[in-house]
Amino acid sequence: MLSLHTNAAALSTQGSLGKTQNALSTSMTRLGTGLRVNSAMDDAAGLQIATRLNAQTRGMAVAQRNAQNGISMLQTAEGALDEVSNITLRMKDLATEGANGTATTKDITAMKAEFDDLAAELENILTNTKFGGEALLGAAGKLGAGSVTFQIGSDKAETYEFKANTEVAKVSTDVTALKGGTFATSVDANKAIDLANTVLDSVGAARAKLGAGANRLDHVNNNLQNMVTNVTQAKGRIMDTDYAKETSNMTTKQMLMQASSSMLKQSNSMSGLVMSLLQ
Repeated sequence: MLSLHTNAAALSTQGSLGKTQNALSTSMTRLGTGLRVNSAMDDAAGLQIATRLNAQTRGMAVAQRNAQNGISMLQTAEGALDEVSNITLRMKDLATEGANGTATTKDITAMKAEFDDLAAELENILTNTKFGGEALLGAAGKLGAGSVTFQIGSDKAETYEFKANTEVAKVSTDVTALKGGTFATSVDANKAIDLANTVLDSVGAARAKLGAGANRLDHVNNNLQNMVTNVTQAKGRIMDTDYAKETSNMTTKQMLMQASSSMLKQSNSMSGLVMSLLQ
């Protein structure tokens, strides 16, 4: 029907042109930002899922740092105990040498001087080995006073309670006993051998405990990295723009825009046919 008041073809073309323009704008936004979902209007359900995945990946990334910091702390303590072991071995050497009947009084005096200095250094290591300014060893240290809880996941229940306080505190007790041992005679030196052996045993037990904890945290870190990688990929499939697909969509919408604009121009000229009928 030819009408001056209603141009159905133009109205239909205008509606189609508006839809195409909106779709083209969406494609250009996605290509410009690199994101398929730029607002909840783009994919409400997908945005909700991606937000949860993002919260999980961020939490796991922090948990990875927690695990790595935990490893560093345990390795700091274990390294200190390694030096305690080295010093104790030297003290045992001195005690063994001093226990020999060929050692003179002057020999024992010289050995005692070194023995006492080494014992003082043992105490110094146990007191001053710190991580982040907090003492680790000794009965009052962070590892000796009780358990240490590591947050190893994005949920509050994902924790690891590390306990080595019994082993670490025993090292302190045995070192105190070794330091208090006298070294005035070969008999005293002989007794110091047993005291040194006791320290070596307790240090070995504590180092084993610390090493086991560090190994577990290392596996925790590896598993977290695996989860972060896969969850991030899942989030990317929801949020990221597929450039090949979106470029094709944009090209299609641009062609439709050109075609719709051309047809709108043609439809607007149809009212002119009414005037030709009136001539």
